[in-house]
Amino acid sequence: MAPRLDFSNWWTKDTQKGTPVVVKMENPAFSVVEINGADAAFRPVEKSRGKNAKQVTWVLLLRAHRAVGCVTWFATVLWALLGAIKKRLIHGQGVAMESESDKLEKGKFLFRVIRVFLVTSLAVLAFEVVAYLQGWHFGNPTLHIPRTSDLEGLLHLAYVAWLTFRAEYIAPPIQALSKFCVVLFLIQSVDRMVLCLGCFWIKYRKVKPKINGDPFKSDDVEGSASNYPMVLVQIPMCNEREVYDQSISAVCGIDWPRDRLLIQVLDDSDDESIQWLIKEEVSKWSQKGINIIYRHRLIRTGYKAGNLNSAMSCDYVKDYEFVAIFDADFQPNPDFLKRTVPHFKDNPELGLVQARWSFVNKDENLLTRLQNINLCFHFEVEQQVNGVFLSFFGFNGTAGVWRIKALEESGGWLERTTVEDMDIAVRAHLNGWKFVFLNDVKVPCEVPESYEAYRKQQHRWHSGPMQLFRLCLPAIVKSKVSAWKKANLILLFFLLRKLILPFYSFTLFCIILPLTMFVPEAELPLWVICYVPVFMSLLNILPAPKSFPFIVPYLLFENTMSVTKFNAMVSGLFQLGSSYEWVVTKKAGRSSESDLLAAAEREAKSIEQQKIHRGASDSDLMESQKLVEHKEAAPTTVKKTNKIYKKELTLAFLLLTASIRSLLSAQGVHFYFLLFQGVTFLLVGLDLIGEQMS
Repeated sequence: MAPRLDFSNWWTKDTQKGTPVVVKMENPAFSVVEINGADAAFRPVEKSRGKNAKQVTWVLLLRAHRAVGCVTWFATVLWALLGAIKKRLIHGQGVAMESESDKLEKGKFLFRVIRVFLVTSLAVLAFEVVAYLQGWHFGNPTLHIPRTSDLEGLLHLAYVAWLTFRAEYIAPPIQALSKFCVVLFLIQSVDRMVLCLGCFWIKYRKVKPKINGDPFKSDDVEGSASNYPMVLVQIPMCNEREVYDQSISAVCGIDWPRDRLLIQVLDDSDDESIQWLIKEEVSKWSQKGINIIYRHRLIRTGYKAGNLNSAMSCDYVKDYEFVAIFDADFQPNPDFLKRTVPHFKDNPELGLVQARWSFVNKDENLLTRLQNINLCFHFEVEQQVNGVFLSFFGFNGTAGVWRIKALEESGGWLERTTVEDMDIAVRAHLNGWKFVFLNDVKVPCEVPESYEAYRKQQHRWHSGPMQLFRLCLPAIVKSKVSAWKKANLILLFFLLRKLILPFYSFTLFCIILPLTMFVPEAELPLWVICYVPVFMSLLNILPAPKSFPFIVPYLLFENTMSVTKFNAMVSGLFQLGSSYEWVVTKKAGRSSESDLLAAAEREAKSIEQQKIHRGASDSDLMESQKLVEHKEAAPTTVKKTNKIYKKELTLAFLLLTASIRSLLSAQGVHFYFLLFQGVTFLLVGLDLIGEQMS
C-alpha cells in the first residue's frame, strides 16, 4: 500500500536554531540582547515572493501543455490499438479462435486456471481500490491491523479479515513457491554463465575442429575420385510448395564426384499438384546427369522419422558410408561436403558432424529478429561448447552428416517421439559415438515469419524432449557410460534445459509476480524481476550483437513464449494428446542473394534451350503442358488469417490488472515491468507480431 506521508508534525515543531547568548557589559549605555536565531537579514528569501502573476501563469500553462501532450499521446496509442483490434475482430474475415482450431482442445485446463487467477485478481483489485480510497493503507513492510474499537462499518471489518487471511494462509504457500522458483532461476542462470565462459575460452584460444592435410589429394590422377567416400543426401519434405525447388537445386549444386553421390528426394506430400511439381524438378536435374531419385510414401506414418527410416531401408544404401540430411528450406553451399566429410577421416569414433544454420529472413520482421537472437545463442554457445568439451549435443535434424554405421548401431530412426533428431543423438551418445560441431560452416535456411507457425514449432520442440526423457530415462540409467555422462544427460540436458527453464519462467514471471501485487507479504525482490533477467538477456544477445537494440522486446517476448513452452512441456511429460501433434512449419520461400542469381542464370539457360529445342516430341510437349497447368493451379493470391490466443489474452489482462494494483503501492519497477509485459501478452494474443498466416 502507498505510505501516508503526513508532514504536519514536522511543520508544527518548534525548532530552535543556535544557542541563546547573554551579553552583560559594565557600561550602562548598553543593554542585554538575547539572540534566538539567525538575523533576519541573513534568512533566505522565499522564492514564491519573487514571482509575479505573469510568471505563475506561464508555469501553469507549461504544465498544462505537458499534461495535454501526455494525454494526447496515450489517447493516440490507445486509439491505434483499438483500431487494430477492431480491424482484426470485426472487419477481418477469417479470424479464428485458438480453441476452434485445436481438435483436442489442448491447454484447456491451463486456460481455466489462468482465468480463475484473473477473476480473483479483478475482485481483489476492486476491494483494494475501495480500501485505498477509504484511507485504509495496510501493507508492507508491517501489517497494521486496527483494534476492534477502531472498526467502522462492515466493509472495513471485511477488509481487515481479508488482510489476516492473506497473511496467514495465502502468503506462505506463495512465498514457498516463489523461493523454489528463484532457486531454479539462479541455477539456470549459473548454467548459462558457465556456457558463456566456455564460449569465451573457445574464442580466446581459437579452438575449433581441424582437418589434417588434404584428405582428397591423390598421386594417381585417374583414381583421384576414389578418395571421395560414397555419400547419400536425403531431402525430406511434405507439401513444401514454396521451397522444394530451392533445396533440390542447392543440393544438386554440391561439389562432389557424381558417381560418389546419390540424392534422395523423400516426398510425403498429400497434394498431387505438389507431388507432380517435385517429380518434374527431380526429372529436370536427372536429365542433367545428377544422380537423383524421387521417393513417395503412400502411407505417411511416423512423420519425418518414418520417412527417413523408409529411405534407409533401400538395398542400395549399404553401398554408402555417410548420409547428409537437409530439410526442404535449407540451401547448402557447394563446398558443404568438402568441409564436413573430411572430419570423419582417421576418426572412427566420430558419428556426426553438425553445421550451423544461417537465416536468409532474419531481418524480415520483429519476430524473425527475436528468433535470430535465440538461435545464434543456441549454435554459438550451447552447441559449440558442448561439442568442444563433451563431444555431445542434440542433433538439429538437418544440415548434418551422419556415419551410417553409427545410425545402424544406435537403432536407426524411431517413430516414438516428434524429436527423432534428439532421440538418435542420445542413443548414439550412449553407444559411445562422438559428435563435432562446425561453427564456421553455415547453411542458409528460414525461420518462421508468423507467430502461428513459430508457436507450433516451439510446441513440438518442447513437448518432444519430455516424451523422449520419459522413454530414455531407463536406458540412460542402465547404460555403460560413465556416471558423469549420465548426470549430464539427466540433470543438465533434460531436466535443467528442457524442463526447469519453461517451468520457472512461466510460474515465476507470469503467475507469482502478478499475484504478489495482491499479496505484498510475498513480494519478489527487485533483482529477481530486473537485474538478473536483464543480465541474462545481455548474455543471450552477445552472439548477435547487431540485435542489441531489441534486448527489451526480447526479454518481454521470451516471458510471453513461456506459456506455450510450459504447456508443451506438461503435455509431453504427461503424454497428453497434443504432444504427438506434428505440423509442418510454414515456409515463405525466401532465398539468399546468391541463390537468386543462380536461379536467374538457370532460368535464362532454360529459355535458350526452349528456343533451340523446337522439335520436341509430343510426350515432352504434353509434360510441359501438364507442368504449366499444375503451376497455374497453385494459388496466386492467398488470404491472410489471424488467430486470437485466449491464454495469452487472459494473462495480458491479469498482468495489466496487477500493474494497476502496483501503481497504488507506488512500486515503480514492478509497475513498469507488469505494464510492458501485459502489453506484450496483449499484442501476441491478438496476433499483432510477425506476419499473418496464409
